[in-house]
Amino acid sequence: MEFLRILLLPFALLYGLITGIRNLFFDWGVLPSVSFNKPVISVGNLSAGGTGKTPHVEYLIRLLSPGMNVGTLSRGYGRKTSGFIFASDHDNAATIGDEPMQYFWKFKDIKVFVDGHRRRGIKQIIKHSPDTQVILLDDAFQHRYVKPGFSILLTDYHKLYCNDYLIPSGTLRESIKGASRADIIIVTKTPPVLSPIVSRKIIEDLKPLDHQQIYFSYIKYGEITSLWENPCVNKPDKLYNTIVLFAGIANVYPIQDYLRKLCHELIVLQYNDHHQYTSKDLDKIKRNFDDLYSRNKLLITTEKDAMRLLNPDLVGQAHKMPIHYLPIEVDFHNGDSFAFDEQIWNYVRKN
Repeated sequence: MEFLRILLLPFALLYGLITGIRNLFFDWGVLPSVSFNKPVISVGNLSAGGTGKTPHVEYLIRLLSPGMNVGTLSRGYGRKTSGFIFASDHDNAATIGDEPMQYFWKFKDIKVFVDGHRRRGIKQIIKHSPDTQVILLDDAFQHRYVKPGFSILLTDYHKLYCNDYLIPSGTLRESIKGASRADIIIVTKTPPVLSPIVSRKIIEDLKPLDHQQIYFSYIKYGEITSLWENPCVNKPDKLYNTIVLFAGIANVYPIQDYLRKLCHELIVLQYNDHHQYTSKDLDKIKRNFDDLYSRNKLLITTEKDAMRLLNPDLVGQAHKMPIHYLPIEVDFHNGDSFAFDEQIWNYVRKN
């Protein structure tokens, strides 16, 4: 692996040169970066996915939506449509993307928008939904044509951006110098118990600037829930004999680690991030599950994958399978949720 990284280093240097020049053009004003007169909060990362943007956007939704008209704006990765869309009951993951569909499915008191061009998307939101009071930009750290009022940068505890390399030697979309644009840096997917020594070491490695605050978040899992029925599946007094997990997300290791504690055997069917499931995929998944002799078994996926199974061309076939999903949320260590919440609310109130 190290040899391959070295072999790809010249391409990474070229990539870094191109992205570096692009960032300089934005910094110098050669390329326009537009700000708006509404609170705009960006959530993104330096790496190519897998840092937990979706549950952190959902945290912000839960924080702000009780008192504000909240709108989310995503590019709608993997959708079969283009342009600006204001999500409605007629939409699904194929028309707006799996992450926006998850927001729309879970939060009925917010507005969900998609547009690959964020600046155009915000202008359309202001035009078609002027009562939207705060806009959450999903995965927009590199979309510099928009200058967000507040920027949140995520980095995976297991792969900090300071220890990563530029594409294709690593997963960084731009140089770690880009982290200077963030107001908040969140180290995600930390262990449930995080020692002060470890957190201090990470802060030293990340070298935050004076204006930056670092927080540490961890994943909280909800009740295993049937995709087709309202009641939750309570965890049994004894372990499941076998759990079959199928997932098309960037990093599947956290949910794997959690589910291993609930079963004697975990079978993982892993697909690429944002994988568009086909009828053949579902046939394979069903065969793997049906071939298990035990009755004490569970077929499970992630919330994001579940959204793709609700597409009209798959939902009929998927409905014949006992599919469950595992909801996740995030929280902060050391009672830092209060400080984080206050920092977000202070920005929103001022704007």
